[in-house]
Amino acid sequence: MKLTYNATRSILFALLILGLSGCKKDDNGLTFNPNSPIVITDFLPKQGSGGTEILINGENFPLDTAAIAIKIGGVPLKVIASNGTQIMAIVPKKGGTGPIEISIGGKSGTSKDTYTYLYTRTVTTLAGNGTAGFANGKGTDAMFDFSGQWWYRNSGIAVDDALNVYVTDPGNHCIRKIDPNGNVTTFAGSPGNGGFAEGKGTEARFSLPYGLTIDEQGNLYSADPGNWDIRKISPDGTTKVVAWGNSAPWFIAYDKTSKKLYYTVVDSPAPIYQINMDGTASNTVVTGLNYPAGLACGSDGRLYVCLHGDNQIRQYDPKTWKYTVIAGTGKYGYKNGPGKEAEFALPWGITADSQNNVYIAGNGTSGGDSGSPDQSIRFVDNRTFNVSTFAGSNISGFTNGIGGAATFNVPAGVAVDKNGTVYVLDKKNNSIRKIISE
Repeated sequence: MKLTYNATRSILFALLILGLSGCKKDDNGLTFNPNSPIVITDFLPKQGSGGTEILINGENFPLDTAAIAIKIGGVPLKVIASNGTQIMAIVPKKGGTGPIEISIGGKSGTSKDTYTYLYTRTVTTLAGNGTAGFANGKGTDAMFDFSGQWWYRNSGIAVDDALNVYVTDPGNHCIRKIDPNGNVTTFAGSPGNGGFAEGKGTEARFSLPYGLTIDEQGNLYSADPGNWDIRKISPDGTTKVVAWGNSAPWFIAYDKTSKKLYYTVVDSPAPIYQINMDGTASNTVVTGLNYPAGLACGSDGRLYVCLHGDNQIRQYDPKTWKYTVIAGTGKYGYKNGPGKEAEFALPWGITADSQNNVYIAGNGTSGGDSGSPDQSIRFVDNRTFNVSTFAGSNISGFTNGIGGAATFNVPAGVAVDKNGTVYVLDKKNNSIRKIISE
């Protein structure tokens, strides 16, 4: 009779416990030899989600579970039993992917094989109903105009520490606010009244609000290529000009390490500009880019750029402004895998989480091509630069679901909150989607 893994695991766990109960009391957990290496020969299973029990086989393990520290991808596991040659540990929710690392008494051992954490990523609709228009309200009662004109190219989406989401709405010439319950209001700008004006709330006027970023105090910064300006919108909705662009600004990012702003224009060749928070000291830090699009800053100050024209993702060191291509062969397509083997199809929006993992809204096609091979949010692991699909696929649509079963229709902007929840500006669905990972 062939046993399933679950049955085998139960038997092994029972044997492990029996082995522990049979140990002499005078062992005192001293089977560990600090002069010998910690060896991991195998482990099962090789993948799983939160709550998965892993059985690790090897040599030179102590009986005292308190002396054992185990991590996968930097995430600690709970050790529940050890008999000297086997350890049982539990993977936590939102665990890591990577080899198993065991540390005991200042010594460590690492497995040759990799454990893969399997996330359940659930996509829902936070606000919007698929129709371009204007309406405030809750959830699908609200309406946005991301696609009322074929040439709208906005990607602006940001989230504050209170989990309010803000989006640029170019068809309505304003910036909208969505609270955690999905209630949509007009935060700044006058719906349907484009132009230029500073002021509070609906007194302000925007032309084409495209890019959006946020600082630690909850101040928003918008890039408006129609007015060639960068605007600051304080938490009470007061809008004022920070700087006039050296070129029409499309994308903008805030770096909390240097307390500076970056902006760029989708052109070729094009530069990236750096400015102070008050708009002074505008410097060109990068030049000659082929249609740069989304900008995002990591927690360490590194700048991530979607090279829309080159189908690549670059990482810039702010000390030298030298870059590393972290993902993309340069070939137009849709392929996951190691960064240098992955393919993108005109990548557009980008953001980075607190661990410097990068998320990319994959569809920056002019006019919003529902037939583009990338209708997904892609994920670049900060440690390995491996590229995977976070949610969505190569098929367009408007379906809520888990992972690849969910569909987007030209995902153009992406943001991530302090809890790791991801928000997507879904252009042709005129909606904001929400992705929760567990």
